[in-house]
Amino acid sequence: MNFKATLCAAAAALSLSLPALADDSSYTPGSVWFFSNIQIEPGHFEKYMDYLGANWKKVQELGKKEGIIVSYHVLAVNAQRHGEPDLVLAVELKDYQNAAQQLAFQKKIEAMLAADVRKQDVASGERGAMRKLVGNMQLQELILK
Repeated sequence: MNFKATLCAAAAALSLSLPALADDSSYTPGSVWFFSNIQIEPGHFEKYMDYLGANWKKVQELGKKEGIIVSYHVLAVNAQRHGEPDLVLAVELKDYQNAAQQLAFQKKIEAMLAADVRKQDVASGERGAMRKLVGNMQLQELILK
């Protein structure tokens, strides 16, 4: 899933956000996490890791510089059971973004990568030969008071 799609999912989640919290609530909303489960096609692990170490990392670092992304991680799934991914990509955002913020960040990504949305879609399709996205999860931390 490309970052634009991830941010769109975040916007959709805003409409389903947690109910307004009363002052007496025992928690406050924290950061937002996106997890992408990736199954690597045989013989493509190193090539996919090269992609992650290049453009994917550049986008995450831009997000950190812009104050959008708190942290990001590439996690290997060890001792996999049937149906589990090879990798989990974890991205922690400071908070959800509205549509205008998403669009502004997308424009910065396009400028940095010298690739508009169409070129990014083509590149995403080419990565399909290396990996399959087998699931996503979006979570928000609830910080206990």
